[in-house]
Amino acid sequence: MPTLPEQQGEKRPEPHELRKTAESFGIDAGRYDRARPRYPDELITEVTNGGKEVLDVGTGTGIVARQLEDKGCHVLGIEPDDRMADFARTTGIDVEVATFEEWDPKNRTFDILTAGQAWHWVDPRRGAEKAARVLRKNGTFAVFWHLFLPPDDIAEAFGEAFRKVAPTFPIKVDRTPKSDAYKPIIDKTEEALLEAGFHNSQRRFYTWQQNYTRAEYLDLLPTQGGLTRVPKHQQDEVLTAVGTAIDARGGQFTCDYTTVLFTAAN
Repeated sequence: MPTLPEQQGEKRPEPHELRKTAESFGIDAGRYDRARPRYPDELITEVTNGGKEVLDVGTGTGIVARQLEDKGCHVLGIEPDDRMADFARTTGIDVEVATFEEWDPKNRTFDILTAGQAWHWVDPRRGAEKAARVLRKNGTFAVFWHLFLPPDDIAEAFGEAFRKVAPTFPIKVDRTPKSDAYKPIIDKTEEALLEAGFHNSQRRFYTWQQNYTRAEYLDLLPTQGGLTRVPKHQQDEVLTAVGTAIDARGGQFTCDYTTVLFTAAN
């Protein structure tokens, strides 16, 4: 599965430097919204204990924002991709188009800053400094990521096929993703936040499962940061390989998820 830029050997770009990948998800915003998993209800409840005025960074199609609004929050989304922002607006989310680093808050402040599956696209130091300015005193910084762990044979089928069609792509593809794959990103985020005056940083982990049919999983895969950037014929080659692996399991499987929540107070 696509994870993080390779950290060993030849130096590769940091995630926030990969702007073409970061802004490639809107190629099929409807599929993204349909196929991407939601976040555990316990996580959303934990985050919203910090207040009701929320700034959602990298709001995408509004998946996180809608879950927050269901908890009674008022959410403003920031999203650099017009296509994703337009989709989010159709679902009732208020969105401003910009990268977080360049966004003008116009003296507005918030109780909570969230980013679901998105903070790695933000420069950690510039993002931390901006977060310190837009959060109210004792405000909550809360960012979170899914790590999905399909069975080894399905992960291997994806990894082998993707490396074949895109051997120079600057995203590391693991055959068997590790449960701490996002640790380097969270460590850098924490370091930058501490420098910006945040405190009381914490990490929480939520484990859960989701069942996928062949069609459902092949609908999800093209929303990942690797497949959004390759030509359709190469994408189809990867999907065929993964589909064959799922067929060998009877056309469906259970995927293990770990969602990691990182929080800090300012």
